[in-house]
Amino acid sequence: MSTVTVEIPESLKRSIEALAVQEGYSLSQFLATAAGEKLAVVLTTDYLKREAAAGRRADFDRYLAAVPDVAPTESDRID
Repeated sequence: MSTVTVEIPESLKRSIEALAVQEGYSLSQFLATAAGEKLAVVLTTDYLKREAAAGRRADFDRYLAAVPDVAPTESDRID
């Protein structure tokens, strides 16, 4: 494990501490989890951007054309 010192406003610290207690985490566990979740979001976004950039419109159009043009089933409706 490593130690990192981070300066944050006192009000934010109090809010994080309260939420950590409410969720049953220590402050360190809560912050490590939050940082990990943020990292996962950024890495996933970067991955999806790379995949989208590598895609070809012609392939997308071909796959989309293969999808049947039918109304959604009753269970798929969001009315």
